[in-house]
Amino acid sequence: WSMSTTSTVSTSSGRETPCYCAPPTKKNHAHRQPCRLPPAATVMKEIQSAMATAASDDSKMVLLGAVGSVFCCGLDFLYFIRRLTDDRKKESIKMAETIRTFVNTFIQFRKPIVAAVNGPAVGLGAAILPLCDVVWANEKAWFQTPYTAYGQTPDACSSFTFPRIMGLASANELLLSGRKLTAQEACSKGLVSQVLWPGTFTQEVMVRIKELSKALMRNTSRSALEQANERECESLKRVWGSSQGTDSILQYLQRRTELC
Repeated sequence: WSMSTTSTVSTSSGRETPCYCAPPTKKNHAHRQPCRLPPAATVMKEIQSAMATAASDDSKMVLLGAVGSVFCCGLDFLYFIRRLTDDRKKESIKMAETIRTFVNTFIQFRKPIVAAVNGPAVGLGAAILPLCDVVWANEKAWFQTPYTAYGQTPDACSSFTFPRIMGLASANELLLSGRKLTAQEACSKGLVSQVLWPGTFTQEVMVRIKELSKALMRNTSRSALEQANERECESLKRVWGSSQGTDSILQYLQRRTELC
């Protein structure tokens, strides 16, 4: 993700705060613009800031989407591995804590969150979706959590939410084997609420958001999600803080082709 702007817009049925993420180059890796904080940390903080604004204004819900053809390609491991090389323990703790705070923002958010997935959603971009109230996907979108490919453990509560929404067998297939799901498959497994036609995706989203109830609520208890988030981030600290974890990321970067 790379967020460019956020704003609050009026609709005939209420108000929503759109958080649109725009690519700094051609892809929505989280992300590659020069900054003092790690790129992924920067974009997560920008989204948190937008959601904090939405939490206190008169908007009724948040619409999370992306500009371009990609929803989110997850963490930029090329950048991250350089940081780990400098100070593995410090950087692993910093990134895991950033993810923990980011995910808790979704867990604790009191208004409905609607995700409009316009293209590929990989890693954190896919894992965060069960923490949204409604997920609409472009038919060309696809979903993947290739954690084992780079030696990482799950994030964004996916070790807890995926088995709950799609069953243990399907969750294990997605989390352990990294199988890529089409939009229709993701919908059949409960990761996506509805698949929309690519040619009219944006228009359909704006029409449907006017029809949503103002009282959408996540069913899972917040405390259970917070505990799952804490467990996952502690695991990530251990993985990223180890030489084996660093080696796994390096091996992944050496053999990978562009995911999105």
